[in-house]
Amino acid sequence: MVRLVVYLVTIALIASGLAWLADRPGTLQIAWQGYDIETSVFRAVVILAAAVATLVFLWSIFRALWNSPAAIGHRMLRQRQKKGLDALSGGLIAIGAGDSALASRYALQARKTLPHEPLTHLLRAQSAELAGDRAAARRIYEAMLASPETEQLGLRGLFLEAQREGAGEAARQFADRALKANPKLGWSSTALFEQQCKQKDWSGALATLEHAKKSGHISKSVADRKRAVLLTAKAVAIEDDAPDKALAWTLEAHGLAPDLVPAAVIAGRILASRGNTAKAAKVLQKTWTKSPHPDLAATYAYARIGDSTRDRLDRVRQLAALNPHSIESPIAVATTATEARLYDEARRALEPLLADRLTQRVAMLMARIEAGENGEKGRVREWLARAMNAARDPAWMADDVISDHWEPTSPVDGRLDAFQWRVPVETTDGKGSEILASKIDELIAIAPVATTDDAERSEAGRPDNPDDVESKLAQTDGDIVEAEPVTVTVKPKGAGGEPTAQFPEASFNGVARPLPAAEDAINAARRVATPDRAPAVKSEAKVYVAPRAPDDPGTDPIEPELEQPVARRNFRTVN
Repeated sequence: MVRLVVYLVTIALIASGLAWLADRPGTLQIAWQGYDIETSVFRAVVILAAAVATLVFLWSIFRALWNSPAAIGHRMLRQRQKKGLDALSGGLIAIGAGDSALASRYALQARKTLPHEPLTHLLRAQSAELAGDRAAARRIYEAMLASPETEQLGLRGLFLEAQREGAGEAARQFADRALKANPKLGWSSTALFEQQCKQKDWSGALATLEHAKKSGHISKSVADRKRAVLLTAKAVAIEDDAPDKALAWTLEAHGLAPDLVPAAVIAGRILASRGNTAKAAKVLQKTWTKSPHPDLAATYAYARIGDSTRDRLDRVRQLAALNPHSIESPIAVATTATEARLYDEARRALEPLLADRLTQRVAMLMARIEAGENGEKGRVREWLARAMNAARDPAWMADDVISDHWEPTSPVDGRLDAFQWRVPVETTDGKGSEILASKIDELIAIAPVATTDDAERSEAGRPDNPDDVESKLAQTDGDIVEAEPVTVTVKPKGAGGEPTAQFPEASFNGVARPLPAAEDAINAARRVATPDRAPAVKSEAKVYVAPRAPDDPGTDPIEPELEQPVARRNFRTVN
């Protein structure tokens, strides 16, 4: 609209000017080189305007002819660029759709039309990766390093290729070079940090973490937590050789992450060894209130050298009072009370856990209490059986891997701060089986076994006719004893099938609770016989199996006993 108005105004001005000249004809006379030219002013203006227009037209034609080769080349270039851009767009869409053949065709077309375009190199490399040609992709990425515009793209591509092939050192070098070329890159600092953690280069990881924190690639809270873990990892490696440095690092880690259990344990251990009990207690108490752990309780109990078991119990009582709602508090008190031979107090500490919060550690402690206080075999064996069927205790876990100690990185992918103290869902790896095996060995070691004389007497009293076993067992009035020691062997689950239980010598192969093999093994460990007879009874023999030891009243209300076809005394057969 504006242009139309300007055009109309211009035409009106020109028409007005010509009309004004026409009304004032005047005379214009030119004498030059013997020529005498005389005309009106109006005619002279019209002739001048026509001449100027002619010159402009001729100049336009000349300029068009002069620039025609360049114009033709520019037009062809534009057409080529359009084809190249269409090829790049189609190729990226084909890569996103997973069509390797179409992506390769578009990459070839883009290479012909836009050979020096950075996106062309990227399209070629990604199409080669999609087609499975890793070598071609690496060559393309390496060619990108020659140009400053594509160097970062080439380094990232080479880093990803090295990471896919498991070349950790090469991936680390590419990430380091990318970070030096552009310190503001976020992926390079993160990738370099991860590779340094996988290679356990704690000092380098600390420097990279500090750089990432200054650049704003990581928040302060996350950076503090990671720094605390790295400092603790360094302290674990040099605790015995350089305790001064280990103490300084763990105290700094404790300040950054008070809930980090390994840092508090190492700091408390070193401080206690130097006689600084007050500071050690302060560190351990602060972490106990946030993350109760058995290692904290053990370190706190032995923080003062020369304390008696009663003194240690007093200290553990104070620690447990800081976090009374945690299951670790009564367990710590019961453990220390058992060491002090105060079995009644140990029972009182564990009593709230027996009904709803029974775990393997609690059952094991009850077995220790029964073995240490009364030596009653029935009660000990009952708690051994309960331990096999009780809930799992918390353990250090990372990526479904159970470990008996804390590690700074995951054993699966090398991720920092992957281990957490939590209850495993189930034992699915060899490490968890080894931990359970050590627990079972410890539990079985607690169980009192019969003397050699009892075993010999049982062997001597074995009847020739096994059919008379049930009637003779019903007639005996002897006490319940064990005919021969029970040996239990625990091995991790093998490659083939479920573990099986064999009892030629009261042994079994099994893994974690609640496999039937493990339950059968505990039942084998609980088999008893009379002192006069130890007959070999087949598995079909009908015997009464009590859910708990015969002399254990249990925690349930006493119910009227039903009439049994056999004597009230419970018996077990012996292989």
